[in-house]
Formats: sequence, structure tokens, C-alpha cells
Amino acid sequence: MRKRSLISAAATLTALGGATLAYAALVERNMFTLRRFDVPVLEPDAEPLRILHLSDLHMMPGQRRKQEWVAALAGADPDLVVVTGDNMADPDAIPGVLRALDPLLGLPGAFVFGSNDYRGPVWKNPLQYLLPDREYVQGVDLPAEDLRACFVDAGWADLNNARTVVKAGGRSIEMAGVDDPHIERDDYPSVAGPISNGADLHLGVTHTPAKRVLDGMAADGFALLLAGHTHGGQVCVPGYGALTTNCDLPTSMAKGLHRWPGSDAFLHVSAGLGTHPTAPIRFACRPEASLLTLIPR
Repeated sequence: MRKRSLISAAATLTALGGATLAYAALVERNMFTLRRFDVPVLEPDAEPLRILHLSDLHMMPGQRRKQEWVAALAGADPDLVVVTGDNMADPDAIPGVLRALDPLLGLPGAFVFGSNDYRGPVWKNPLQYLLPDREYVQGVDLPAEDLRACFVDAGWADLNNARTVVKAGGRSIEMAGVDDPHIERDDYPSVAGPISNGADLHLGVTHTPAKRVLDGMAADGFALLLAGHTHGGQVCVPGYGALTTNCDLPTSMAKGLHRWPGSDAFLHVSAGLGTHPTAPIRFACRPEASLLTLIPR
């Protein structure tokens, strides 16, 4: 009787695990969601400004559902589009990325790259993401320079270790960004310095929300910091949240809008729209884009 009960329990757990995996792989990872946040960073009496924050598309050829959903975001009528990297997951991904972003490329925009804009992903044990000192392994070269040219030709600002002023929504927006800290391409000191009093708004942009970068941006006075990379944890525990951020960001800040500790800056971390192609699952962490409505303090 006891052996029969153990077998029954094991069968039930196996079935439950299989159903959960099927849900995570076939359902939730395609449940694209637009999150909306109000961010009080503007001067009193200023008109609201809408920023569409996109991250971690990890585009593969043929992902038409994702491409069509992202393209439809133009209907949210953003004033500014900010893309925080990891656009590609395959050497032939650029047509899909451009198909997704085409309706948005005519708007004011800015971008930084992530590691999966330069090199493709490789298979790895997903449990390795829980190891803080794991070796980072990269795959095949990706056409990063071709994608950069497409974005720049459309008029978007390249913020990879760069600083500039963008005009959007009738405002001048000072923006500083870094290349991906996850692969140590960041060089914030080369663009660091106090914010300009002549700009209406100040944004800091990075793919990986590395503390060394965010601390510098916040200290310089940037009011809103935008990042991706974490996938929100990708596989989360209901009622608890993310188990890892794959960087030194606390898991409590794996996605969403937060105050950056020790400063007046807000940090928004996008949970992103894609997954590592060898781990195409999401659980308790839907793929997302965010519409940030900036309002007076």
C-alpha cells in the first residue's frame, strides 16, 4: 500500500511538473504585456512625457507573433523610444528586429547594446545562473555593426559609452549610456559628469543594471535610469519573486520601478520580451515592454 502511494505521488508530481513546463514554454513566454508606470521626475507644471522602454527581444527568425506585438506598440503614442539591448539571438535576426521596430524607428529614440547583440547564446545549464561566479561563455558573432547602422540611420542616438541631448515631446533630454557591463564593455568615466542645467530631463541608460554604473549615473544627477538584462528573473517563485538577476542587482529589484538606494534617482528595469533560445520558458514573469509616463514631482 505504501509503495503504491509513493508511486502515485511521484506520478502526480511528474504530471504537475510537465504541465508547469508546458505552460511556461508554450503559454506564458508568449503572453506579451505592456506595463505602465508613472514616474515623478519632471518640474512642476510640466506636461507629461511618454517613454517606451524595450529590452531583451532576443529575436529569432520566424518569431512573427513577437514582431507583430512590438510593432503594434506604436499605437501607445510614445514621445521617446529607449531600447536597452540584447536584440538578437541569431545571426539572421536583423530582419525580424527591424520588422518589429519599424513603426517606432520614425520616433525619437536611443539605444545601448547587450552581450547578445555582439555574440550569440550557447547552450548552458539554466541552474548555472544561480552561481554568482560562473564563467561567461559566448557563441557565434552577431551582426552588431549592421544593427547599429540601421538604428543610427533611422536617427536614433547610439548611447554605447556616449552622452548626447535628444529632442522629444517638445523637451530637450540629456542622455548618457554605457556599453554592456556584463561583458565589461562599459566606460562610464568617459561620459561621466554633472547633469546639464540646460536640459529639461536627464536619463541614464545601460543594458546590465550594474551597481558601479548606476551609482555613477545617480551621483551625477540623472533622474531616471533604464536597464534590462535580468529578464525579471525569467523563472520566478510565486509570492517570492526572482531567484537571480544575473548581476549584482538585488533580486528585489529584478524588474519594475524602484528608487535607486542613496539617491533621488528612479531605476526602471525591464523584464524584457524574449528568452535565451536554449531556455525558452517564463514562469510567474511575463515578457513585457513598459510605457513610462513622466509626470511632475
